[in-house]
Amino acid sequence: MAPPGTAASAPTADRGDRRLVVLLTGAMAFSMLQLFLLGALGPRLVADLGVSPTVLGLTTTVGFGTAALLSPIGGRIVDLTGPRRSLVLLLTASAAALAAIGAAPGATVLLCAVALGGLPQALANPATNKAVLAAVAPERRGAVTGLKQSGVQLGAFAAGLPLAALAAGLGWRAAVWTAAAAALLAAGWAHRVLPVDPVRPAAPAPALRAPRGMTAWLCAYSLLLGAGIASVNTYLALYGVRELGLGSTVAAALVAVLGLTGIAGRVCWSRAARPGRAERLPALLAGGALLAAALLAAAQWAVPLVWAGAVAVGVFAVSANAVSMVLVMQRATPGRAGQDSALVAAGFFGGFAVGPAVFAPFAESGHYGAGWLLVGAEFALAAVVGYTWARRDARGEPA
Repeated sequence: MAPPGTAASAPTADRGDRRLVVLLTGAMAFSMLQLFLLGALGPRLVADLGVSPTVLGLTTTVGFGTAALLSPIGGRIVDLTGPRRSLVLLLTASAAALAAIGAAPGATVLLCAVALGGLPQALANPATNKAVLAAVAPERRGAVTGLKQSGVQLGAFAAGLPLAALAAGLGWRAAVWTAAAAALLAAGWAHRVLPVDPVRPAAPAPALRAPRGMTAWLCAYSLLLGAGIASVNTYLALYGVRELGLGSTVAAALVAVLGLTGIAGRVCWSRAARPGRAERLPALLAGGALLAAALLAAAQWAVPLVWAGAVAVGVFAVSANAVSMVLVMQRATPGRAGQDSALVAAGFFGGFAVGPAVFAPFAESGHYGAGWLLVGAEFALAAVVGYTWARRDARGEPA
């Protein structure tokens, strides 16, 4: 029998890697599934619960505002308790939030359920990043990070196609409860297959602090990027129904298209994000996202452009967050990967909280073209932040 570490043990290691990737990808999908369900099922929620487009946007603001506030604490929780406990908590909380959304009789309970969904969002990036650092060889971390980050867009695909189709047949509540049951099953699987966390962390968790250096730049970049992406996620299906004349199921498929292209984009761009190249990618991807916003605005005059815009949002805007997480893992100081990931995620979630609230008046009044121009301005500012940081970093200037 070959000793451990030889070629004979490689298939087992590969199977372990694949199992870890599947679990982490699923955790990322469930952490933000509520966002995509609220967007894809938005027209049905507006009709059934009697909520306005402004309240629909407020659900995103509440959920991601909670996630932004909890993210620094979530990073410290992960550093203290370990990835296994954190991932089980993440998936259990996701199941509870989805079940509550499915049971909501009106706006108040809906908003409370979405606030609960902020907890898994706050835990997702630090917990999964910590698991990658603990279990994946350095040369494979970029590829694994891209795959697990693509889980968020897998959630978008699930919301926009299979769950939307289920909602068309059995009702939106049945679709949301199905997602809740799947999250609970995933929590049990995580508890069974992940290695037990140590009773105490290998080193004390570092104290909470404000973001510094590259982390501060990525926080600002992620804030702007998240504002634009959240507006697209929340209002794209409603835009398709109310302004472009698409049916509810076809409009929900826009979210699925965004999700599929986001999966491909996150995997490909994360593989490309090698040291020396990764630093230039945030500005490039935000520039591509600006083109996506222009295509969405132009769809008012040429409806097929909305599909091109959804593809471009996935390839560029959505992929940029995965590149940010690769940069954090490449350059985080020892012991701070969880908290630095959480701080960057807090910026991203802050953008998700602000973006739909700012976009809501345009949706309420039917001025979607002006709303997409606002999204384009957010992406343009993100490109400026990414370019400025990359130039300063290349010259060795202090951030």
